[in-house]
Amino acid sequence: MRHTPRTVEWITLSLLLMTYALWALGTTWAFDLSPVLGVALTGVAIAQFSSLQHEMLHGHPFHSRMANEALAFPALNLSVPYGRFRDTHLAHHHDPVLTDPYDDPESNYFDPAVWARLSRPARWLLEVNNTLAGRVLLGPLIGNLLWLRTEAGLALRGDRAVIRDWLLHLAGLVPVIWWIWVAPMSGWAYLMAAYIGHALLKIRTFLEHRAHEAARARTVIVEDRGPLALLFLNNNLHVVHHMHPNVPWYALPALYHAHRDHYQRRNDGYVYRSYAEVFRRYLVTAKDPVPHPLWPFRR
Repeated sequence: MRHTPRTVEWITLSLLLMTYALWALGTTWAFDLSPVLGVALTGVAIAQFSSLQHEMLHGHPFHSRMANEALAFPALNLSVPYGRFRDTHLAHHHDPVLTDPYDDPESNYFDPAVWARLSRPARWLLEVNNTLAGRVLLGPLIGNLLWLRTEAGLALRGDRAVIRDWLLHLAGLVPVIWWIWVAPMSGWAYLMAAYIGHALLKIRTFLEHRAHEAARARTVIVEDRGPLALLFLNNNLHVVHHMHPNVPWYALPALYHAHRDHYQRRNDGYVYRSYAEVFRRYLVTAKDPVPHPLWPFRR
C-alpha cells in the first residue's frame, strides 16, 4: 500500500507533546500528590514514548530523519539507545528471518542446542518468562540483562555504530538525570517507573510473533481498540504494520478493517479478539516453548 505522507503528521506530534507533558506531570505534581500515582503515570508516559520512538524510526511525524531523531533524543526509558532500537528493529522487519534465534534481533526463542546447555534454574526462569505474568513481572529485568550483555559484547569488539549510539544515549540521559535531580521524584522511584514502562511494552511483544513455517503467518493480529491499543499505537494489528511499515499508527485500524479477511488469511488466522483474551489464556500459561520448535528443521 502507498501512503501519501503529510508534511507534518500533527496527530503524532501532538501525542508526543502530550506524552512529554504526562511525563513531566508524573515526575512532579502527581508524585507530590501520591508517589504511587506519580510512578504509575510516569511509567505509562515512558511506554507511550517508546511506542512513539517506534513511529519515529519508521519516518514519522516528519519527513526528516534528523528531525525525528531529535524528538527521540531524551533517554526516558534509560536502557535502550534510540539508534540501537532503530537498527535492530529495522533488521527485525526482514520477515523471512522472523523468530530466528540469531538473525531476528527481537526473537524470544532460543536455539535448542543453547537451551540444552543452560542450567535448570536458568531454564525455569525463562519458562516462567514465557507466561504473560512472568513476561510482565520478570521480563524487563531478563530482557534488559540479555540486551545489555549483547550490546556490551558488540562494544568490546569495537563495533563503532554501537559505541556511537551508546554515547548518544548517554548524552540523552543528561537532561533526564537533571530533571529527576530537581524534580520531587527520587531516582529509585524513576527506576520503578522505567520498569513499569518496559513491563507494559512486554504485553505487546509477548505474542507478536510465533514459530511457523510460512513467514507471512508469523505475525499476530490482536483486534483490541482499548487503552492498550493507544498505548501501543495500534501495533496490536501487527501484521498490518509489517506489511505496511511506512503507514502511520492512526491509519492502521481503517486499513485493517477495510481488508480484514485478507490480513487474517495472510497470517493464517493468528488472531486474538482483545488483550483480555490474551490475559485470560496466557497469564500463567506459556504460549510457546522457549527453544524454537522448528529450529532443528531450519538449520
